[in-house]
Amino acid sequence: MANNRIDRISELYGRALAEAIRQVKDPRVSGAFVSVTHCEVTNDLRYAKAYISVLGADDQAKEVMKGLKSAAGWLRREVGHAVQLRYAPELVFTLDHSIESGAHINDVIHQLAREGKMGAPESGEEE
Repeated sequence: MANNRIDRISELYGRALAEAIRQVKDPRVSGAFVSVTHCEVTNDLRYAKAYISVLGADDQAKEVMKGLKSAAGWLRREVGHAVQLRYAPELVFTLDHSIESGAHINDVIHQLAREGKMGAPESGEEE
């Protein structure tokens, strides 16, 4: 039962964080396409690990992460007001490459499918 509560808080915290990130004035963050892919709040509600995806080059992602770390105090306060917990969890940002990996896998599958259609023998022919 407590785990379900933590899951709901994690989801609320992730949504509120995504909304707050859009309001960050830091040009490293506001100039990039940043999304919160997942958020995990610890059982004691002391820490919230936010998985961040950045569309763009690796060096841009590193700059976004620096910008988020510098804005962490402000983000913690904003998200704390939005979620209204007794204690606002400390934010820990982690760069998430799952969207990029998924896009790469999708590209490989489509490429293999195109090659398979071109080089596959007709049904009825033997190899």
